[in-house]
Amino acid sequence: MPVGLFRVCLLVITAIVNHPLFFPKENGTVPENTEEIIQKMKEREESLRLEQMRLEQEIADQEATQKALEKAAVVVEESKEEKVRWDMWTALSMVIFLLIELWRQDFQEGNWQDIGGEEDDMAVLGKAFKGVAFPDKAVLASFYEKRILGTTGDMARMREMVEGFADDLLEALRSVCNRDADMEVEDCMGVGSMYENWRVRKPFVCDLIVPFAPPEPYCFRCQTWCSGDSFPPDEQGYGTIKVCRADEDETGCICDKTKLGEDMLCLLHSQVNTTRPNSEMEDLLCFKNTQYLDADQVMKWFQIAVTKAWNRISHKYEFDLSFSLLDSPGALKIKFKSGKSIAFNLTPVVQYENSDVYFISHFPRSSLEADIPSSTHWFLTFAVYERRFIQLVSKTLPASACHVSCLQILSFLHGKQCSLTGPSGLTNYHLKTVLLHLLQARPSQDWAPEKLEARLQDMLKFLEKCLHEKKLYHFFIGNGKVPAELGFPIIFQSAEPLNLFRPFVLRRDVYRKTVDTFHEMLRNMSALINEYTVHIPLAHTNGIRKESL
Repeated sequence: MPVGLFRVCLLVITAIVNHPLFFPKENGTVPENTEEIIQKMKEREESLRLEQMRLEQEIADQEATQKALEKAAVVVEESKEEKVRWDMWTALSMVIFLLIELWRQDFQEGNWQDIGGEEDDMAVLGKAFKGVAFPDKAVLASFYEKRILGTTGDMARMREMVEGFADDLLEALRSVCNRDADMEVEDCMGVGSMYENWRVRKPFVCDLIVPFAPPEPYCFRCQTWCSGDSFPPDEQGYGTIKVCRADEDETGCICDKTKLGEDMLCLLHSQVNTTRPNSEMEDLLCFKNTQYLDADQVMKWFQIAVTKAWNRISHKYEFDLSFSLLDSPGALKIKFKSGKSIAFNLTPVVQYENSDVYFISHFPRSSLEADIPSSTHWFLTFAVYERRFIQLVSKTLPASACHVSCLQILSFLHGKQCSLTGPSGLTNYHLKTVLLHLLQARPSQDWAPEKLEARLQDMLKFLEKCLHEKKLYHFFIGNGKVPAELGFPIIFQSAEPLNLFRPFVLRRDVYRKTVDTFHEMLRNMSALINEYTVHIPLAHTNGIRKESL
């Protein structure tokens, strides 16, 4: 029985397992499963293909980045090599530049201002000199004797008269000034052409400078364009003057560096009285709200003081004294009852340290020079050293040397030409500077009296060259060959050379006018000299006429 039940159960179980409702036939579902699998396989293949492309792109990007890095490394390496080469060239260029600069300085010391060649080398004169007839020695000697030499005695008498009167006037000025509050005036000094014996054109004018100093306890502290601080090019040749207390430190007031007592106040920085410093500085002729000396206020004070002094001594003289020129505050004129007059300039100056260089309040100016930067900028004059240099060199020259004669003739010709065609940028100071350069460059024997014609040609050559280059250096500034006997300040010797013709670069109209006037003077030179020459031998006169034709 149990066996039978077991068989029956086994049969039932077998039937149930093989029933189609529980296990469908495989051939009925195969097509549907195959398409689904194929679709999934395609999707998988597509994703794998995209993944492969992404990986290939990343690999390509990595390879490109690697190549770029390698290329950049090569460029950096090349740039380093190039930089090393460039640094070598830069260093080499700097060495070459320094060598050139040293050579330039040596060249300037050895040949301060380039001087013309031989006496008879007319090739360097340029086109302006072609066809120009130079007067010969006899004509020049006659012209100098008849026209110029006779004025020497007149100059000596005029200098003596003016100096005596100026001394008396300054003595009276000291008596009318307050010694405790006003500036202290020293003795006057004569400078310029009248005292160097080369002025030729009338009216004769004596130039006198009057040093002055502040009252105690004040002092002047001077600063020039070459003292270390940077000055613009248009302020070269100028300086400023600061009014300080004698016990004040150069860098500031002593109240900042010392402890003042409870009952002591600083006059410059008092918090109680803020108006006194300004008025005090103005009483000391300073520019408003500064400690810098004002040239305009100085000239105003000087004119008032001179007027007071003249009122005190006018009863002693039989002439009148007046200020003659508005644009030149120190210009004075003596008028005699006969109608004659004598003009002279009395100009206050400030001494630069312990030298004979002076800051001058007002200086005669030409059309070439620019306006003064401000009234606190003072022009420096080296007139005392210029006079001493001429005197020193004159002792080494032959008797009756022609150096002064050359300057007198050239000054006369230029003055006459300017009276015909109008003023130019050239001044007598430029002509004197040319002579100073030639005096230093040429040996003493070249200035013998019989070489007047050759030296005059040298001056014209040199002047024409300077005009062509727009470059004429100041004789003293930057000149390392100034004789030690003069005691010239080293600060100006070591400074950069100062080009007196620099304004020609900025003023083309004035430059053109100056060159035209110079060329016209050359063409008219023989005619101007012949006009003022009498009793010349007939042979010389005929020769000059043939040359001019």
